[in-house]
Amino acid sequence: MHSDRYAYTVSSRSILEDVFTSLTLKRRLEQGRLDVSTVADKVVGRCAVADAETVEAAVRAAAAAAPVWAAFPLQERVRVAGILRERLRRHSAELVEVLIAEGNPRALAEWQVAGMLEGASEETVGWCAEQLHREFRHGPRRLLVRRMPDGVVCVNPPQNAPAASALFATTALLAGNAVVIRAPQSGPLGVMYVLRELVVPALAQVGAPPGVLNAFCARPAPVLQSWLDSPLVNDIFYTGGVERGLELEAECVAKGKKPILELAGNDCVVVWRDADLDLAAEALTECFYGSGQICMLPNQVVVHPEVADALIERLRAAAAALRPGYPEDEGALLSPVLRSERFFAYIRDAVARGATVVHGARRLEVDGSVSDTGPFLEPTVIRVNGLDGCRDVQAVGEETFFPLLPVVVPEPQADDALLARIIDHVNTNRYGLRNSLWARSSSVVDEFVRRVGNGGLLKVNDSHIGFVPYLPSHGGTGLTGGVFGEANYLMLRTSHLQGVSIAHGVRPRSAVFDAYDART
Repeated sequence: MHSDRYAYTVSSRSILEDVFTSLTLKRRLEQGRLDVSTVADKVVGRCAVADAETVEAAVRAAAAAAPVWAAFPLQERVRVAGILRERLRRHSAELVEVLIAEGNPRALAEWQVAGMLEGASEETVGWCAEQLHREFRHGPRRLLVRRMPDGVVCVNPPQNAPAASALFATTALLAGNAVVIRAPQSGPLGVMYVLRELVVPALAQVGAPPGVLNAFCARPAPVLQSWLDSPLVNDIFYTGGVERGLELEAECVAKGKKPILELAGNDCVVVWRDADLDLAAEALTECFYGSGQICMLPNQVVVHPEVADALIERLRAAAAALRPGYPEDEGALLSPVLRSERFFAYIRDAVARGATVVHGARRLEVDGSVSDTGPFLEPTVIRVNGLDGCRDVQAVGEETFFPLLPVVVPEPQADDALLARIIDHVNTNRYGLRNSLWARSSSVVDEFVRRVGNGGLLKVNDSHIGFVPYLPSHGGTGLTGGVFGEANYLMLRTSHLQGVSIAHGVRPRSAVFDAYDART
């Protein structure tokens, strides 16, 4: 692709040192009003911006490659994951540095890479591959139950974790699809790195056809419309806000395309009265990582009233211990929040409805000092009394995407009735990404696991965001995944079931009219 337009990535350190100047610099570079050589020390890199012709060419290339790639044996397609996994291990340190350059704190960049490795793990990929092809013998018939690739899968990753999401999206290749990925203009470098350095060489090693993987950088709205209008596109995998995502879902269905959505989370963590409070508080502190700008973090906690005060004190101390820093700093876990008006609106709403601010609710500079204009938000804990009507508090009822944790303390009552109410609270959440429980009682754990059906992932006495083999890292129900939402194994979501019967010596008339006697 030839282009005279570029998306520039300005160093995160420059942005933290002077937000206004750095964003102005980025805008002037992208408008062609500034020579990049004069500010090279502040620029991490650039990526060409695709025009409409390039966007359409990518889809055409994918459509031509899809049937060729689908005809490859499943074991050859799955072999790509093993090659990719080894390349990712070899390049992990370099990839971490790319993610830091795009503004990710080092610890969270390493967490993302660990998640990439888990998504391509032998266990997870092997389990998915088992679902793609099963074979049975039934008398004179050889029966197959298999999943066939949908065809051309177009991917719109999020702005907050585009590289990890793009790599996850390439697992659709293992099902036999061709993939087109739009890298966001706000963070294209990590996307292009993982595709160019990791995925493309793995595909080349198994002889995949040209066009099976395509990527470009462009604005989302015209690209999504182009995908909707193209008769060559089969699936659209969209990560973004709920409102636009649900609109896109309806548009996909109207156009005969499969929508696969990753929209939002309002994850609930339940802490029972016999929980290990130190470990529970440690897991809940994950809600502040990346300043809450990660969809799969805890967003609310419901705690048994007998241990509420003890848990809240642990959370207050944990929140107070977190400090801002530059992304490359060891131990930095907070990210700048450039648009924070909504955060303070959530605080005002909560207080107006009777909640109490336990800690936080201030802006901070990079050195941790309090400031009216600081780019960081102080990790914030609020207490909400009463389970009834708690969702009237916007910070409880909505995804906040800020370092804000509401702790809901139910009214005291008998344990059986309280557990039933809490489970109902979890199941009636409009969102459905992840949920967690902290409890020692086996009967409480069993009841919770038996009855909680909301969400794509359920964790018990475990890190809420830690990656686990076999289990999904994405997907969910409700406003998280739309009406088709479920745990998102993309190899499975971008394929469809087909049954096959291969018979030898079967008389068709006998197969029809003798079936009743054979089964009764």
